[in-house]
Amino acid sequence: MSLSDAKLRSLKPKATPYKIADGEGLNVLVKPKGSRLWTMAYRYHGKQKTLAFGKYPIVSLLEARRARDGAKRLQRVCEKLPI
Repeated sequence: MSLSDAKLRSLKPKATPYKIADGEGLNVLVKPKGSRLWTMAYRYHGKQKTLAFGKYPIVSLLEARRARDGAKRLQRVCEKLPI
């Protein structure tokens, strides 16, 4: 499910933080006080990691998608490097 700017603006805070997926690992984390943070979940050498790109609307939907794509490219390069 792809997010839209209108959907992002309409997200309401709940008692506990929750995530809404955009696709390909990109999520928006909605915190109880109403702030929205771009995150991406990924695995590095078998361990679960989380990368944050910034707060919405300072970081737009397009910028977050570009950051996700760049992070995925970098991850593919790093996985090929010997440890």
